[in-house]
Amino acid sequence: MAIMTTLIIGGTSLVAVAALGAVTLLPSSKTVERQAIVNAEPAQIYQLLQSNEGFQTFNPYKDSDPTLKIDLHGPAQGIGSSFSFMGKEGRGTQTIIALVPGKSVTMQIDLGAMGKPVQHFDIEKVQSGTLVRWSTTSKFGLNPIGRVFGLFLDGMLGKTYERGLDNLSQAVAA
Repeated sequence: MAIMTTLIIGGTSLVAVAALGAVTLLPSSKTVERQAIVNAEPAQIYQLLQSNEGFQTFNPYKDSDPTLKIDLHGPAQGIGSSFSFMGKEGRGTQTIIALVPGKSVTMQIDLGAMGKPVQHFDIEKVQSGTLVRWSTTSKFGLNPIGRVFGLFLDGMLGKTYERGLDNLSQAVAA
């Protein structure tokens, strides 16, 4: 009986070590990106992106969570413009950390223990309007749970960003 117990414990330990080893082979970061052509000038889109209030005009999380609480902080626009959020999908803050006037806006999202992904918007004039690229990069480091979570991130955020880009198109058309 003792040999059987030793074999079971040893086999279970070997499987656990192998699973942990396999998780370390997963990527340590993940970027989710969606893009759309918006029928507006880049300057009009940039005005919304570089403002905590402007972001709320197309924030896709407001569509899916009518109880979402948003509190604006800092300057109304530009670096340091931020808001805190609390809703059914989580809580945290989003702060503008970098701007390239008329071209891009970068935001730091702080989700507490869930991490600090960086969200980036690139805008580019194209023949049929403005190409808007919305991306978020999450870094997991050596965290095995984060690395596994990264496998599902595109499926979790992709549709939300698509809805947000649709909302952006509607906001600039209004």
